[in-house]
Amino acid sequence: MSHIKKFQNKLMCICENIVFFEIIPKVECDWGIHTIIQCPKCKELFSIDNGCPAFQTIAQLLKENTQLYTHKEQFSYFAKSHPS
Repeated sequence: MSHIKKFQNKLMCICENIVFFEIIPKVECDWGIHTIIQCPKCKELFSIDNGCPAFQTIAQLLKENTQLYTHKEQFSYFAKSHPS
């Protein structure tokens, strides 16, 4: 399943609301282009392709959505993360 499809389901956000995240493709940062998601309630932004200091990380969402990424996907996400 692609990362984008995973976010087309209701998920628990860090604001403790269960929401459908808005998917925003091709957002630029100093290190490249990301696909990000935004919570419609708290408006927080999360990078879903790899960690970036400009956005929140998936690690925060994984606390409440433990099945969101496999261990392999988590390893890949954090291995490709930008420096803080």
